[in-house]
Amino acid sequence: MILFPAIDLKDGQCVRLIQGDMDAATVFSDDPAAQAKSFEDQGFQYLHMVDLNGAFEGKPVNGAAVDAILAAISMPVQLGGGIRDMATIEAWLTKGISRIILGTVAVTNPDLVREACKEFPGKIAVGIDARNGMVAIEGWAETSGTAAMDLAMMFEFAGVIAITIRISIAMACLGASIWKLLPNWPARFQSRSSRLVDLPPWKTLKS
Repeated sequence: MILFPAIDLKDGQCVRLIQGDMDAATVFSDDPAAQAKSFEDQGFQYLHMVDLNGAFEGKPVNGAAVDAILAAISMPVQLGGGIRDMATIEAWLTKGISRIILGTVAVTNPDLVREACKEFPGKIAVGIDARNGMVAIEGWAETSGTAAMDLAMMFEFAGVIAITIRISIAMACLGASIWKLLPNWPARFQSRSSRLVDLPPWKTLKS
Protein backbone atom coordinates (compact mmCIF):
# COMPACT_ATOMS: atom_id res chain seq x y z
CA MET A 1 0.00 0.00 0.00
CA ILE A 2 1.27 3.48 -0.92
CA LEU A 3 0.09 6.43 1.15
CA PHE A 4 -0.41 9.76 -0.59
CA PRO A 5 -0.31 12.75 1.78
CA ALA A 6 -2.93 15.26 0.70
CA ILE A 7 -3.03 19.03 0.47
CA ASP A 8 -6.43 20.64 -0.04
CA LEU A 9 -6.03 24.25 -1.13
CA LYS A 10 -8.49 27.00 -0.22
CA ASP A 11 -7.58 30.66 -0.64
CA GLY A 12 -3.90 29.71 -0.85
CA GLN A 13 -3.93 27.77 2.43
CA CYS A 14 -3.86 24.10 3.38
CA VAL A 15 -7.25 23.21 4.83
CA ARG A 16 -9.63 20.39 5.61
CA LEU A 17 -13.30 20.53 4.76
CA ILE A 18 -16.05 18.19 5.88
CA GLN A 19 -18.11 17.18 2.84
CA GLY A 20 -17.45 20.40 0.98
CA ASP A 21 -18.48 22.97 3.58
CA MET A 22 -16.25 25.88 2.55
CA ASP A 23 -17.46 27.94 5.52
CA ALA A 24 -16.18 25.39 8.02
CA ALA A 25 -12.59 24.98 6.87
CA THR A 26 -9.86 24.04 9.32
CA VAL A 27 -6.59 25.71 8.33
CA PHE A 28 -3.50 23.55 8.88
CA SER A 29 -0.89 25.71 7.16
CA ASP A 30 -0.68 29.02 5.36
CA ASP A 31 2.45 27.88 3.51
CA PRO A 32 1.48 25.05 1.12
CA ALA A 33 4.98 24.78 -0.37
CA ALA A 34 6.53 24.30 3.06
CA GLN A 35 3.89 21.70 3.91
CA ALA A 36 4.59 19.79 0.72
CA LYS A 37 8.34 19.89 1.39
CA SER A 38 7.70 18.60 4.90
CA PHE A 39 5.83 15.61 3.45
CA GLU A 40 8.71 14.92 1.08
CA ASP A 41 11.26 15.21 3.87
CA GLN A 42 9.27 12.64 5.87
CA GLY A 43 9.82 10.12 3.08
CA PHE A 44 6.56 10.28 1.13
CA GLN A 45 7.04 9.63 -2.58
CA TYR A 46 3.84 11.10 -4.04
CA LEU A 47 1.55 14.05 -3.29
CA HIS A 48 -2.19 14.42 -3.78
CA MET A 49 -3.56 17.95 -4.22
CA VAL A 50 -7.01 19.44 -4.67
CA ASP A 51 -7.83 23.01 -5.66
CA LEU A 52 -10.98 23.37 -3.55
CA ASN A 53 -11.87 26.83 -4.81
CA GLY A 54 -11.40 25.49 -8.32
CA ALA A 55 -13.74 22.58 -7.65
CA PHE A 56 -16.50 25.01 -6.72
CA GLU A 57 -15.80 27.60 -9.42
CA GLY A 58 -15.11 25.15 -12.25
CA LYS A 59 -11.70 26.61 -13.09
CA PRO A 60 -8.22 26.75 -11.49
CA VAL A 61 -8.01 29.25 -8.64
CA ASN A 62 -5.03 28.29 -6.49
CA GLY A 63 -2.51 28.28 -9.32
CA ALA A 64 0.08 30.31 -7.43
CA ALA A 65 0.08 27.85 -4.53
CA VAL A 66 0.36 24.89 -6.89
CA ASP A 67 3.26 26.54 -8.72
CA ALA A 68 5.05 27.15 -5.41
CA ILE A 69 4.60 23.51 -4.41
CA LEU A 70 5.94 22.25 -7.74
CA ALA A 71 9.00 24.47 -7.31
CA ALA A 72 9.61 23.21 -3.77
CA ILE A 73 9.48 19.43 -4.25
CA SER A 74 10.67 16.77 -6.66
CA MET A 75 8.16 13.99 -5.96
CA PRO A 76 5.30 13.41 -8.44
CA VAL A 77 2.08 15.35 -7.84
CA GLN A 78 -1.49 14.49 -8.78
CA LEU A 79 -3.99 17.36 -8.93
CA GLY A 80 -7.74 17.69 -9.08
CA GLY A 81 -10.26 20.50 -8.71
CA GLY A 82 -11.67 22.82 -11.35
CA ILE A 83 -10.21 20.91 -14.30
CA ARG A 84 -13.01 20.84 -16.85
CA ASP A 85 -11.44 21.08 -20.32
CA MET A 86 -8.54 19.85 -22.43
CA ALA A 87 -6.71 23.18 -22.35
CA THR A 88 -6.55 23.16 -18.54
CA ILE A 89 -5.39 19.55 -18.50
CA GLU A 90 -2.59 20.33 -20.94
CA ALA A 91 -1.59 23.48 -19.05
CA TRP A 92 -1.17 21.64 -15.75
CA LEU A 93 0.76 18.79 -17.31
CA THR A 94 3.05 21.28 -19.02
CA LYS A 95 3.72 22.94 -15.65
CA GLY A 96 4.85 19.63 -14.18
CA ILE A 97 1.79 17.95 -12.68
CA SER A 98 2.28 14.20 -13.11
CA ARG A 99 -1.35 13.09 -13.01
CA ILE A 100 -4.64 14.92 -13.53
CA ILE A 101 -7.71 13.88 -11.54
CA LEU A 102 -11.05 14.51 -13.26
CA GLY A 103 -14.05 14.48 -10.94
CA THR A 104 -17.15 16.54 -11.72
CA VAL A 105 -16.47 16.46 -15.46
CA ALA A 106 -16.42 12.66 -15.37
CA VAL A 107 -20.14 12.88 -14.56
CA THR A 108 -21.08 15.89 -16.68
CA ASN A 109 -18.88 15.19 -19.72
CA PRO A 110 -17.55 11.63 -19.74
CA ASP A 111 -16.45 11.95 -23.37
CA LEU A 112 -13.86 14.52 -22.27
CA VAL A 113 -12.34 11.94 -19.93
CA ARG A 114 -12.03 9.45 -22.77
CA GLU A 115 -10.53 12.11 -25.03
CA ALA A 116 -8.03 13.11 -22.36
CA CYS A 117 -6.99 9.49 -21.82
CA LYS A 118 -6.20 9.17 -25.53
CA GLU A 119 -4.39 12.52 -25.73
CA PHE A 120 -2.43 12.08 -22.50
CA PRO A 121 -2.02 8.33 -21.88
CA GLY A 122 -0.96 7.40 -18.37
CA LYS A 123 -1.73 10.88 -17.05
CA ILE A 124 -5.46 10.83 -16.35
CA ALA A 125 -7.29 9.56 -13.26
CA VAL A 126 -10.97 9.71 -12.38
CA GLY A 127 -11.88 10.99 -8.94
CA ILE A 128 -15.06 9.73 -7.31
CA ASP A 129 -16.43 11.43 -4.20
CA ALA A 130 -18.94 8.97 -2.78
CA ARG A 131 -21.79 9.95 -0.47
CA ASN A 132 -24.24 7.20 0.44
CA GLY A 133 -23.22 5.32 -2.68
CA MET A 134 -23.85 8.24 -5.04
CA VAL A 135 -21.31 10.51 -6.71
CA ALA A 136 -20.96 13.97 -5.18
CA ILE A 137 -19.87 16.72 -7.59
CA GLU A 138 -18.91 20.41 -7.58
CA GLY A 139 -16.70 19.96 -4.50
CA TRP A 140 -19.29 17.90 -2.58
CA ALA A 141 -21.82 20.74 -3.06
CA GLU A 142 -24.21 18.57 -5.07
CA THR A 143 -25.11 14.90 -5.17
CA SER A 144 -25.55 13.55 -8.69
CA GLY A 145 -27.94 10.85 -9.78
CA THR A 146 -25.02 8.59 -10.71
CA ALA A 147 -24.04 5.68 -8.50
CA ALA A 148 -20.35 5.60 -7.60
CA MET A 149 -20.06 1.99 -8.74
CA ASP A 150 -21.65 2.80 -12.11
CA LEU A 151 -19.27 5.69 -12.74
CA ALA A 152 -16.28 3.53 -11.90
CA MET A 153 -17.44 0.77 -14.23
CA MET A 154 -17.92 3.33 -17.00
CA PHE A 155 -14.23 4.16 -17.00
CA GLU A 156 -12.73 0.85 -15.94
CA PHE A 157 -11.33 0.19 -19.40
CA ALA A 158 -11.31 3.73 -20.80
CA GLY A 159 -7.59 4.20 -20.31
CA VAL A 160 -7.55 5.99 -16.96
CA ILE A 161 -4.38 5.30 -14.99
CA ALA A 162 -6.28 5.19 -11.68
CA ILE A 163 -9.66 5.71 -10.11
CA THR A 164 -9.50 7.53 -6.78
CA ILE A 165 -12.30 6.99 -4.31
CA ARG A 166 -13.00 9.49 -1.58
CA ILE A 167 -15.60 8.43 0.95
CA SER A 168 -17.52 10.98 2.98
CA ILE A 169 -16.53 11.31 6.62
CA ALA A 170 -20.02 10.22 7.66
CA MET A 171 -19.57 6.94 5.81
CA ALA A 172 -16.05 6.43 7.14
CA CYS A 173 -17.34 6.88 10.66
CA LEU A 174 -19.67 3.93 10.17
CA GLY A 175 -16.63 1.73 10.73
CA ALA A 176 -14.93 -1.01 8.78
CA SER A 177 -18.09 -2.13 6.96
CA ILE A 178 -17.70 0.44 4.20
CA TRP A 179 -14.12 -0.65 3.58
CA LYS A 180 -15.25 -4.24 3.07
CA LEU A 181 -17.14 -3.11 -0.04
CA LEU A 182 -14.05 -1.82 -1.83
CA PRO A 183 -12.48 -5.16 -2.84
CA ASN A 184 -15.66 -5.89 -4.82
CA TRP A 185 -15.23 -2.77 -6.94
CA PRO A 186 -13.33 -2.79 -10.26
CA ALA A 187 -9.78 -4.07 -10.16
CA ARG A 188 -8.40 -0.88 -11.71
CA PHE A 189 -9.18 1.05 -8.53
CA GLN A 190 -5.71 2.04 -7.39
CA SER A 191 -6.30 4.78 -4.83
CA ARG A 192 -8.71 5.07 -1.91
CA SER A 193 -8.93 8.33 -0.02
CA SER A 194 -10.42 9.43 3.25
CA ARG A 195 -9.46 11.05 6.49
CA LEU A 196 -7.66 8.54 8.70
CA VAL A 197 -10.36 8.29 11.35
CA ASP A 198 -9.35 4.75 12.25
CA LEU A 199 -6.28 2.74 11.33
CA PRO A 200 -7.66 -0.85 11.28
CA PRO A 201 -9.81 -0.38 8.13
CA TRP A 202 -6.73 0.83 6.23
CA LYS A 203 -4.86 -2.32 7.23
CA THR A 204 -7.38 -4.28 5.13
CA LEU A 205 -6.28 -2.46 1.97
CA LYS A 206 -3.38 -4.38 0.45
CA SER A 207 -2.86 -2.22 -2.63
